[in-house]
Parts: sequence; structure tokens; C-alpha cells
Amino acid sequence: MDELIVIALRGVGAGSLYALIAMSLNLIFNATGVLNFAQGQLLVVAGVLTYLWLPGSHGPGSPQWWLTLAAVVVAVAALAAVQGVLTLLPMRSAADDHSWIATTIAASIVIGAVLVLAIGPRTVTVPNHFGTISVVGSRIPIVYPVLFAGAVLVWWALRIYQRKTLTGLALNALSQDLDAARTAGLSTLRLQVLSFAVAGAIVAATGFLGGHAVEMSESQALHYVIFGFIVAVIGGVGNNTGALVAGPLFGIVEMYASFEFGGGTQILVALMVIVTVLMLKPQGIFGRPHARRV
Repeated sequence: MDELIVIALRGVGAGSLYALIAMSLNLIFNATGVLNFAQGQLLVVAGVLTYLWLPGSHGPGSPQWWLTLAAVVVAVAALAAVQGVLTLLPMRSAADDHSWIATTIAASIVIGAVLVLAIGPRTVTVPNHFGTISVVGSRIPIVYPVLFAGAVLVWWALRIYQRKTLTGLALNALSQDLDAARTAGLSTLRLQVLSFAVAGAIVAATGFLGGHAVEMSESQALHYVIFGFIVAVIGGVGNNTGALVAGPLFGIVEMYASFEFGGGTQILVALMVIVTVLMLKPQGIFGRPHARRV
């Protein structure tokens, strides 16, 4: 029983990290129709910058901790915005042009190559700035509940942003009808690049806060974006509430599978989960079927 409690806590934390990645994917997808395969690399970039810029002796009570958080968020958001421009320009703002598949994959390869040149193929260990707590005789990093709290906070902030601010409402208009939004005079390209920047800020904060909970290496970036995509699909692509619910549940399943059968079964279990969900509810748990004119 004690082991199940530890598995649940760690699973919720890891799943919350995947939920945050899924919400960043949803934000870009709703505004552009693009699934940004470089989100995993951006997460690793945030972790590496945290490792380089913030010594282990500084915690949340230190001004340097907050300054470094702001610097990492701004740096990764700017990088994501540049990638967004390079991705969107060939599309001419039309998701039906599937050039985004090539450009986002190319961006992930380029960012990954730069990471390898900067730190090599090694895994960077981000210091634990939050400490640990004792739960049923085991030491659990506080970063796990921090990640869950962060996922809830981001979900709430995006909900307010998309419903109460003019920019958020404009992004919602893009998700509903891009051509109508363009006809109404909205600067669609600028708004779409903004969605890339905000999504970059989300994964930047995720990498900064949760870098200690996962391996930060270029080789793991694809793993993170795949698991984030799986969580997005399970919850319903474009639905942040679905991502918030599906992430922790998926994390618990993955953590239990690793405990019972070893870490090598994670990909297999992930595929089994997504196939099962798609067979039972193709649009995801919180997704809705879309009518298509033929």
C-alpha cells in the first residue's frame, strides 16, 4: 500500500509535466492547426539554461531564483517565437499546407544539434531547489506536487486569458474560423507567433520548475513531446481541461508500469493506452466530434 502511494505521487508529478507540454501543444494547435514537434527540445533547453544559470544553493526564497526563472522564460519564449515565424511563413497562415510538419521537425533537429554542441550527449542534472518531504517512509521531491500545482495554475491562467482578455479572445477567434478572423482585420500571423511564444513560456517554466524530476538531455526531448502529445490526444486535442485530467492519470499508469515491469515498458504501455482510448473515444475523453463538409 505504501508503495502505491509513492507511485501515485510520483506519477501525478510526472503526468503533470506531460499535461503542461500538452497544454502548450494545444495552445499552438488552436491558433494555427500546427502540432509543434520542437516543444520537447524547448523543454530541454529550459532545463539546460536552469542548470547553467542557477547554482544549486539558490532556492525559491532567493531573488536570483526568481530572476533566473524570468530569464529562462523570456529566452525560451523568444526562441519559440522565432521558430514560429519560420514555421508559419511557408504556410501563409493555412494549416492545410502541411509544410509545418517538415519545419517543426527541422526545428527540433536544429535545436537538438545545438544542445549536443553545447553540453554534449550527457544528461544534465538540474538541482532540486525545493527539497524533499517524507511520505510513508520514502523521501519524495517536493517538485512533484509543485508540478501538479503548476499545471493547475497554467490551466486556470489560460482559461482566464482566453476568456477575459482581448488577445485571448482573438486567439479563440483564430481557433474557430481563421478566414473570418483575417477578414475581420485581425493580425493573424502576429497572433499565431504569439501563441508560439506563450507556449514556449509554458514549457520554459515547466523545465525550470520540473527539471529535477526528469532527465534533461537531447536524447530525451522526443520522449517528452511524444508523451505530451499522447496526453493531448487522450484528453482531446485542443482541450486544456482534458490535458489537465489525462496527464496525472497517464503519469500514474506509466509509473506503475515502470515499477512492476521496468522502465523499458513505458513506450509499450503508452501505445496501449492511446490505442485503447482512440478505439473507445476517437476524439479523446473531453474532445468533441467535428462535423466535416463533404
